[in-house]
Amino acid sequence: MTDSDDEYVYDEVTGEWMPASEMKALEAQRGAVVDAEGNPLADGDSVTLIKDLKVKGAGQTLKRGTVIKTIRLTDNREEIDCRHEGIKGLVLRTEFVRKR
Repeated sequence: MTDSDDEYVYDEVTGEWMPASEMKALEAQRGAVVDAEGNPLADGDSVTLIKDLKVKGAGQTLKRGTVIKTIRLTDNREEIDCRHEGIKGLVLRTEFVRKR
């Protein structure tokens, strides 16, 4: 039987055997850029900070709850590029933001 539903593959991350179709979906999800709560992020989304962050070189602190509009994804899955009131080239780690 060569039906893809009957094929199982070993997932080295979880250490479990699973159907090939589930494995493909899981790999796609792992490759997505996600916020601190696991919600997928995309270019143009708005995010909220979940922690006070000191901005190096700008001499200011972005407070928890600050809304950042129109984010851009970068090559690094753990970072997003954005702007906020005069701070150009601001790069935030996805672990400190939540999708609005």
